[in-house]
Amino acid sequence: MKEGTLQRNISCLLGMALVLAMAFGLPISSQAVTLETCINTALETNPGVQAGITRINEARYMIKQAESAYYPRLYLSGAYAMTDNPPQAFMMSLNQKDLDMRQPDFDPNDPDPTDNVRLSLGLKYRIYDGGIKTIHVQLAKESKQLRELGLRAVQNELIHQVTRGYYAVLQAQSFVAVQEASVKSLEESLRVATARFNAGSAVKTDVLNLEVKLAQAREDTIRANNGVQLAIASLNTAIGSELILSSGLPVPPREEVREKPEAPDASVLENRPELKATQSMSSIKEQSYEKVSRENRPSMSAFGSYDFDSGDFSEFENSYLMGVMAEWEFFDGYQQRNKARAARAEWQTAQKEILKTRNDLRLDLYQAYLKAMDAWERLEVSEKSIQSASEALRITSEMYKQGVAEITELLTAQVGLTAQKTRSVAAYYEYLTALSNYDRARGLAVGRYLK
Repeated sequence: MKEGTLQRNISCLLGMALVLAMAFGLPISSQAVTLETCINTALETNPGVQAGITRINEARYMIKQAESAYYPRLYLSGAYAMTDNPPQAFMMSLNQKDLDMRQPDFDPNDPDPTDNVRLSLGLKYRIYDGGIKTIHVQLAKESKQLRELGLRAVQNELIHQVTRGYYAVLQAQSFVAVQEASVKSLEESLRVATARFNAGSAVKTDVLNLEVKLAQAREDTIRANNGVQLAIASLNTAIGSELILSSGLPVPPREEVREKPEAPDASVLENRPELKATQSMSSIKEQSYEKVSRENRPSMSAFGSYDFDSGDFSEFENSYLMGVMAEWEFFDGYQQRNKARAARAEWQTAQKEILKTRNDLRLDLYQAYLKAMDAWERLEVSEKSIQSASEALRITSEMYKQGVAEITELLTAQVGLTAQKTRSVAAYYEYLTALSNYDRARGLAVGRYLK
């Protein structure tokens, strides 16, 4: 078994275990949650995915419903009637085989009240309908395929949304780490400034400025922690369950910057389920037009019944009826013709929709590529700037300790390093998110988790 396949299988098993744990109310530690776990769990529990699966199951029954037209219709019926209407009373007596016109009191114009009980077993079968039964089955199958593609599109988008939410949590947690490091650095600077002030080598404003900056940094840390909780709530919403605890996620080691994203190839658009869905819809409209075109053709049906008649619920007399009936409505005031024209116009609209969708997806593809390139370039720049900002802060801190640098220089260096670290964190996770979005735009995201 290939390593990639093994890893996917392990991730799927872990995801299923997490789903079962949640189903039985077992606690789950966020320390065990990876991106693959989040995605696999979302593919199992997200309401949008569950709704798509239900719609596909509905389509399966619609296929069975359409295929039922190939079977004959059987029915049972029973009726009781009483009449003194001459023709009907005559036929009832005749069906009961109880009619005797030789009786002296026989008067067909003034019969006695006549009772009749009829039990029937009937059959109907459409022998020929111009191929409409076949088209109904094909339409049902096309509808199922359309719903499958709709689910595929939901899954493709969901994988990206979960990936984006996962990296948003990690980014928010990294922001917290940056702010906490800034607080520690400012606390150290405040300690040095306080010592210098006590020694008479610094002014009170140095201490006050650092105290204000430290308070601001602690406030920013509180906001960053709240950002983590908001990101967790958003990720859990995308997953469809409370998978991620408030304690957050384990921060994985930072990977090296990959090679820049490859240039887009328009042929990958054929992987997008949205495009396949519009093509499937066009096929459905074509089949619908064909069905309407055939509805004015002649039809032929077979019918039959086996009947039991009695006047007193005993001694039933049996009879049968069978035959074939042909119908052709050759003029309907041009209703069918206009109906066919409308269906053809819908088919032509669906064909144009394919072109529009392809253009929209091409734009989406190139936008995703440009965003990925932008994130990759910004990430390279931010990586280099951190080293410079760190060295600037180190030098400025030493100079301030020696009384060579002013407090404003120290604060500027401190703010600069915090800002560069924040930009670097944002650039890194925005780069990973942009790669996920690029995979979504190419229709590749869902293929990595579902076959």
